[in-house]
Amino acid sequence: MKRNQTINIGQVAKRTIAMEATAINDLQQFIDADFEKVVELIATCEGRLVVTGIGKSAIIAQKIVATLNSTGTPALFMHAADAIHGDLGMIRQEDIVMCISKSGTSSEIKVLVPLVKNFGNTLVAMVGNTTSFLAVEADYILNTSVTQEACPNNLAPTTSTTAQLAMGDALAVCLIEWHGFTAADFAKFHPGGALGKKLYLKVHDLSKLHESPKVLTTSSLRDVIVEISSKMLGVTAVVDENGILQGIITDGDLRRMLEKNIPTATITAKDIMSLKPKTIQQDELAINALEMMRNNDITQLLVMDDIRYAGIIHLHDLIREGII
Repeated sequence: MKRNQTINIGQVAKRTIAMEATAINDLQQFIDADFEKVVELIATCEGRLVVTGIGKSAIIAQKIVATLNSTGTPALFMHAADAIHGDLGMIRQEDIVMCISKSGTSSEIKVLVPLVKNFGNTLVAMVGNTTSFLAVEADYILNTSVTQEACPNNLAPTTSTTAQLAMGDALAVCLIEWHGFTAADFAKFHPGGALGKKLYLKVHDLSKLHESPKVLTTSSLRDVIVEISSKMLGVTAVVDENGILQGIITDGDLRRMLEKNIPTATITAKDIMSLKPKTIQQDELAINALEMMRNNDITQLLVMDDIRYAGIIHLHDLIREGII
């Protein structure tokens, strides 16, 4: 296709975003008693929410289902075209069916809706035409009407699908708050990837993967250097005879000490260590360790088991696990 030489790409993009933002904002007027009742029905439903649609609305339906499942509301996607060729079998008596459509008059919708009604399931219409066949037949309506598509021909689903997506998110967030769904609950459904690790991976899970360098306050400079070098973490904790943490020595501490050109024969760990090192409890989330490192511009933290030193967590541990 030839390029329209008069197009201003930046202006078109800004116009599109502005139109879709307006459509989303306008949805606030459609949050009514039907919306509240639908949230209540889904939240207390003993079955699942079956979400269906055709065309672009079917794609939006899949996203809404994914969001609901990941936030604790059981949901299934059923393509409207496939439904009338056998997929209706996935609907149980206790399920709620939500049909998404801009026009509410698609031929597949007209075939599907009476079948769902015959099953006796509650039917929710997320629809852009409140006088359509779908809207009239539905038990409850989620109004996603828009004045115009962002498409210059007012044809390609753009503004309308954005409105559907936003309405689905509004449903999901209401259900999250209804159930008191927490970050810990979210982690149960997202165990894989960086997101899951941020929600469940503990400091101890990483610190236990390598040795825990430590020296006594009375250890010689040679012993300190050997400990740091052999454990290859660039740092060692300093403890007293009872194993209680006293300080920390890093590669940097050693370099600064050597730059002073002072006699090293009688130097002990106590003479070099930095007091009050940054620590973190071993049962804290690893993502909290990352936040502490960023806030203090450091690359490692001493890990504690209550009041006792338990190891090291290093920035490299977090990088290796994909948390950064």
